[in-house]
Amino acid sequence: MKKLQIFSVLLLLLLGFNLQAQKIKVPKSYSNIKYKNGVLGVVDKKVFHPEEISNPVYTYSKIAEPKVSGTKNGVQLDFQDERINGKISYGLIKVNNVKYPGPVFFKRTVKVKNGKVEIPFTRLKGKYDFIDWERTGKARIGYRFIDDKGMTIYDGKLNLKKDKAGLFQEDITLIEGPFVNQVTDESLVVSFKTNKNVIAQVRIGDQVYSDVVPVKNHEISITGLKPQTTYNYTVLYDDWKESYQFTTAPKNGCRSKFTFAYASDSRAGQGGGERNLYGVNAYVLKKMMMLAGYKNASFFQFTGDLMTGYNSSNDKQNLQYLNWKHATENYWHYHPVYVAMGNHESMERIFKRTGFKGHSYYFGHLFVDKFPFEKYSAEKTFADNFSLPVSDLKSEDGNQYDPSKKTVDFPSYKENVYDYTYGNVAMIVMNSNYWYASSTDDIPLTSGNVHGYIMDNQLQWLKKTMAKYEADKDIDHIFVTFHTPAFPNAGHLDDDMWYGGNNQIRPYIDGKPVDKGIIERRDEILDILVNKSDKFVALLCGDEHNYSRLEVNNNTPIYPKDWTGKKIKFKRPFVQITNGSAGAPYYSLEKTPWRKFVKKFSTLHALMLFHVDGQHIKMEVINPDTYEVIENVRLR
Repeated sequence: MKKLQIFSVLLLLLLGFNLQAQKIKVPKSYSNIKYKNGVLGVVDKKVFHPEEISNPVYTYSKIAEPKVSGTKNGVQLDFQDERINGKISYGLIKVNNVKYPGPVFFKRTVKVKNGKVEIPFTRLKGKYDFIDWERTGKARIGYRFIDDKGMTIYDGKLNLKKDKAGLFQEDITLIEGPFVNQVTDESLVVSFKTNKNVIAQVRIGDQVYSDVVPVKNHEISITGLKPQTTYNYTVLYDDWKESYQFTTAPKNGCRSKFTFAYASDSRAGQGGGERNLYGVNAYVLKKMMMLAGYKNASFFQFTGDLMTGYNSSNDKQNLQYLNWKHATENYWHYHPVYVAMGNHESMERIFKRTGFKGHSYYFGHLFVDKFPFEKYSAEKTFADNFSLPVSDLKSEDGNQYDPSKKTVDFPSYKENVYDYTYGNVAMIVMNSNYWYASSTDDIPLTSGNVHGYIMDNQLQWLKKTMAKYEADKDIDHIFVTFHTPAFPNAGHLDDDMWYGGNNQIRPYIDGKPVDKGIIERRDEILDILVNKSDKFVALLCGDEHNYSRLEVNNNTPIYPKDWTGKKIKFKRPFVQITNGSAGAPYYSLEKTPWRKFVKKFSTLHALMLFHVDGQHIKMEVINPDTYEVIENVRLR
């Protein structure tokens, strides 16, 4: 190992121990997480399991925001980590009069060595200069970094401008966006991120909306719009600009026709190339988004497992989120994308578990949602990466199991549990991986929530929100979406809301189990959806990497054979639709008590399109890779 690498690791360890020495306050909702000699860890009887401090090679701050300097041949990118090696494909990007701007890669690549690479503009002159940079002294380039193992890590872009010495220097660049968010009949939010602090503007006709102070993260609210109207908009930052288009939602109470799209689970798949763009199956995701645009889907609901995730480094997690946003942006420039959390959005504190069982030595890990929650949790990191509606649900603080009424001991629900409407449809978005601790068997030791469990405060919010839309005369159809199926069919029979029929699975708070088990809580959710609402259409789920449509009624066996608890009775049949086929590795159909009620199952990649026409809804399911129609079915 080189001296600089050794120094970097030592520095990281020192910083890690220094952080530990500050003794970050452990939330009272956890149990057995303590300090020993200034080191944070989990105490299991007499064994201490210390926290594992990570030092990932690829992170947002290194890869998406490299140090840029001009050279006599072009520009040098410095990723500031000597462990980074590989190659860069690069090319110019034309923005004006192009609906979906992207790089046209040059025929050659350049090597990344010890974290540095030079992109030579001397090769992009003459017949290769289709953006006229030689005359203007300004250029936008795109670059794709592929590491020395052949994995595609990042697709980036960079705005450059020549200085007085004739050298290219980094200029204000949109690292991500612009994105159209939270569209209503008279407003929306345009979000984007720049590499430097700047006051940016959004121009619509003669109207200009602007930041108040220079920032990197821009969320600009647009108001005073007309319903169901198409507008051109231009984002201006420094002396750069980009132009796109959006359409506002129909007026409340309007029953005009529209289409919306649904999918989930785009984490990295198999097959190489863009099927694993550092945590994201960008190949399938891009095709899915473009098909949704071609089908004129007014919005896209995407419910969980965006990327591989399960990180302890927020900086690494942010890079994977950015790769997801880049893969979706050609649709998202024009139409809103609403996102929900899955288990792979997990941000964790990881503790090294070692010891002896009998005469055998074992090594493993313990996981909890990363704290302090207001800075590092999965929920906070998720919210930082998107512009989503904010509900009045705060957190699980104040529930009957809350160990302290004076302190905040649970993460926020801000922007990860919410609802929105479009036309006569309401969408209720939930988080079935809130306060998630992925080491399920060890939750009685550390406390935390299990995969698939909706906790008390969120359950009450669901009940209130369903009642609100049930009483709303402008809403005809209610969809509810969360990541984990109520009835898994393929790949997740040992968890989701089933756990092989084991109702003992439940969250622990401050070392104590809650009263209701996973199956009891599942039934409480279904009672609200089916028995308390006439407008509920379907439960939209993911997690299982396939497409399935399950019809549930009172003849559907939904309990284990030895079940002695209360059984729910449905006042009408309902549909659970699972679509986790946006690129993650597939699961095949398995044997379940309710298998014969599965009306359709496919391992093909699947985009769901809901065609809403007043009181009627048709669902069209299409493979975005081949355009094969998987099924057409009327839901109402």
